[in-house]
Amino acid sequence: MASWISMNEACELLGVRPQTIYAYVSRGKLEVAPDPADTRRSLYRAEDVAALAKRKQAGRKHETVAANTLFGAEPSIPTALTAFFRGRPYYRGRDVISLSASATLEDVAQLLWNAEQAVDFSSPEAAPGKPGRALAFTALAGLAAEGHSTRGRLTRVLHGEGQRLVGLVANAFGARQGSKPLHVRLAQGWKQPPEVAGLLRTAMVLLADHELTGSAFAARIAASTGASLPACLLAGLTTLSGPLHGDASGRVQALFGEVERLGEDKAIDHYLSTGLALPGFGHHIYPDGDPRAAALLALFEPSKMITRFIEQATQLTGLQPNIDVALAALVAHHQLPADAAFALFATARSVGLLAHSLEQLGVAQVIRPRGRYVGVMPDMPQGRAGSAQ
Repeated sequence: MASWISMNEACELLGVRPQTIYAYVSRGKLEVAPDPADTRRSLYRAEDVAALAKRKQAGRKHETVAANTLFGAEPSIPTALTAFFRGRPYYRGRDVISLSASATLEDVAQLLWNAEQAVDFSSPEAAPGKPGRALAFTALAGLAAEGHSTRGRLTRVLHGEGQRLVGLVANAFGARQGSKPLHVRLAQGWKQPPEVAGLLRTAMVLLADHELTGSAFAARIAASTGASLPACLLAGLTTLSGPLHGDASGRVQALFGEVERLGEDKAIDHYLSTGLALPGFGHHIYPDGDPRAAALLALFEPSKMITRFIEQATQLTGLQPNIDVALAALVAHHQLPADAAFALFATARSVGLLAHSLEQLGVAQVIRPRGRYVGVMPDMPQGRAGSAQ
């Protein structure tokens, strides 16, 4: 059971002021709860405070600070887009799980982009070719090569360009053209009934952003240089395509294939007996379970085989399925296109990547981390004759 301490105790243990405690809470580093003895006060999770104190003791040399900042000991980029509170994600203070019950991706884009007008993804553009990520990346690359810098342009103009880019990505993944909401057009393009369109809507709302991920950081780096909006989006999406990021559901789909061939017992034994982690189980941000996965899995019933596998894997590992398992199960249950999980992820996250790019424009500084050289030292030239030795 968690233990809780007061503000004064947390400040004393960390050697910080209350403002810093509030910042830790807003960044999801410190869990807070109302004091049952006085609802005007708050209590802070002692285990979180202890973990933060341990990090502070790691040393404050320049190299340590730089490495820790880059690799996540402390957030290095302020953002008002997404944060985590009590194990749940929030878009600009709005509970994402609650939003997913009724909001569309267009609604979320308006929220994350802080747009004054309603967002419309009915892009008239449709690049010729076979639907898929190759078509999406190729179309974006062409626009990036000729795109205008984001600098010196009004926000509403960039919002309009962002709408067209998300529509372009969706069309490249097979969405039917038209003026209907994006989840409806994707369902139509994939020849799915209206009830599946509702599941696609929920999934994309849950996937639209996830704070400062690797892809968001890549998009922000591009934006900080003044690159065009399609270039920023392409930088983010190519980073998203890695199997340890947005294409992780592909690894889960491969695992489901093993389960189908071998049965859940042998498939799980293969991983656990060799010390391999089961793809799609556990999430470092959600130690008690990914609420996005729970929200999506609650809306449909996966096959008996997948259900048994999830139950057994959870029992043996103690880890809950994350959003990658939910996406892979959705694709399998409704026989969506093979790359549909990544298509949903990439289309939805395009909204978040553009939000990060737009937010970064308000910072007049190029993101330029410094390298810490650890290679072979060069041969240094000899000192001039007569110099002091």
